[in-house]
Amino acid sequence: MARSRKKLGQILVGWGVINAAQADKGAKHAKKSGKRTGEALIELEFASEKDVAKALADQFGMQFVDLAADGMADQIDRSQLDEGIIKKYLVLPLGKQGGKMQLVVHDPMDLELLDNLRFRLNMDIEPRLATRSQIRSFIDGTLAGGAPAEKVVAPNESLVTDSIDRTIDRSVDRSMDKSIDVSSEDSPVVKLCDRILREAVRMRTSDIHLEPMADRVRLRYRIDGVCIERDNLPKRMQNAVLSRFKLMAGMNIAEKRIPQDGRIKINVALPKDGQAVEDAEDVQIDFRVSACPAYHGESVVLRILRPDAVRIGLVNLGFEAENLEVFNKIIRRPNGIFLVTGPTGSGKTTTLYSALDVLNRPDRKIITAEDPVEYNFDGINQCQVREDIGLTFPAILRSMLRQAPNIILVGEIRDREVGEIAIQAALTGHLVFSTLHTNDAPSAITRLVDMGIKPFLVASSIQAIMAQRLIRVLYDPSKQLAEKEDLDPKYLSLIGLTVDEALGKVYKPMPCEAAPGGYKGRKGIFEMMQMNAEIRDLAFKLAPVVELRRAAEASGMKPLVNDGRRKVLNGTTTPAEIARVSQVD
Repeated sequence: MARSRKKLGQILVGWGVINAAQADKGAKHAKKSGKRTGEALIELEFASEKDVAKALADQFGMQFVDLAADGMADQIDRSQLDEGIIKKYLVLPLGKQGGKMQLVVHDPMDLELLDNLRFRLNMDIEPRLATRSQIRSFIDGTLAGGAPAEKVVAPNESLVTDSIDRTIDRSVDRSMDKSIDVSSEDSPVVKLCDRILREAVRMRTSDIHLEPMADRVRLRYRIDGVCIERDNLPKRMQNAVLSRFKLMAGMNIAEKRIPQDGRIKINVALPKDGQAVEDAEDVQIDFRVSACPAYHGESVVLRILRPDAVRIGLVNLGFEAENLEVFNKIIRRPNGIFLVTGPTGSGKTTTLYSALDVLNRPDRKIITAEDPVEYNFDGINQCQVREDIGLTFPAILRSMLRQAPNIILVGEIRDREVGEIAIQAALTGHLVFSTLHTNDAPSAITRLVDMGIKPFLVASSIQAIMAQRLIRVLYDPSKQLAEKEDLDPKYLSLIGLTVDEALGKVYKPMPCEAAPGGYKGRKGIFEMMQMNAEIRDLAFKLAPVVELRRAAEASGMKPLVNDGRRKVLNGTTTPAEIARVSQVD
């Protein structure tokens, strides 16, 4: 159980700085004025700013730094941070130690600032506390007339440099934002948007989120499945930046009332491991762009489609030996349906395309129906759904069956009509791959029946169902064996381990420059349910999911959490990561 924090007033009373009556009066004044307790005590002149800062440091387990002490000026390492960041956030760098940046801050409760700086600096932060007035005085006294600090290059700085910001500021007509040039290659906005796209690709981002807020435009990257705030763009740049991305994606920039979709293709120099950027070869990267009207303006999301993302190989997906053996047998069957289930972003498409990559041979005809076609494969006939002209999933599937394919991939079974056509294809000698949105493998059977598909069709056509999730992988060079205090019993109990069983086997993430969160890359955890006579009979009788799961586990299916436990014990990931993605109690 976490240790409860002492209240600030209690700490100061215990030190003899204030008495109980003053602590009570300070708390009431804080509540009435909407201020923090420390601010209220300073305002009432019961405690000094330094006393409050020391008490806050004690309360949050931080080290207090007295910037007025002799020799402190020599300890500040200004080369570690851009001067603009130091002044903007009122922070002072003390240098790096143990892969962490030691940073003097004035507010231990400003977690958003710490998270933002962690990402900008690409490393973990060890905060130390000083008074706000001391930090400001130190900055004013040393940075105002001193030598300029060395500039930290992206991604540790704001994407909007001072020169771009000033140029845009001069060019913006407050009433007519159309005056900003969003097409000229020399335009600051064009350079900014290009920089965002290229940086996101090189940082292994899966999607870019541009989210208009009341006073800013928030820019976030999703890396290894987790959204990280990259920057906040000035509100005055909102229309120009969003218009530029819409223009690149072939959207109507004048239309802001309805959702729009588009695509962008650019070449990005992607260096291989150990290779310099200038020696890297250009790779064409596709961006799938979605614009959706929101309260403060259009929210734009750019999904990055890397051509190598679905050609990583079945072994590298994260299959354990027995699951890989079953998977390879199933995808080589002559007919039937193989379903992959999981929420959005769980890697279903990557898994199925990895299978198609193995099966893509001259003696096999493969046709896909997708909405949209995300990855282009040589040797595979890929059909794009276009409902505006009547080219729907059912229309494509009916046409497919007249093309005499061996293998059919349906992007997703969304309704009864698509499901029934896919099942008829499976029953007439085709191998059908598809996806479904359910949380586990047994639930897929009841989901298809709920769509209105007859139970006997479901029971007779499905060969296997695989549920999957993506987990972040520990960065191997920096990970460390977890100590007893690092192990959370509730996460361990989730995967069936005790603290004693985990010691010496379970690792913890260690942030470093190459992996700021201690993780780098993702792999899958899987549960594979093969249909047998008992499960088919239960499906035909409309048995509940609990009974289907019990029968599947009795016949050898290993649940997602079990696969997660194996990956924890072999050092691939952590118990907390399995808890994050497995969606179990």
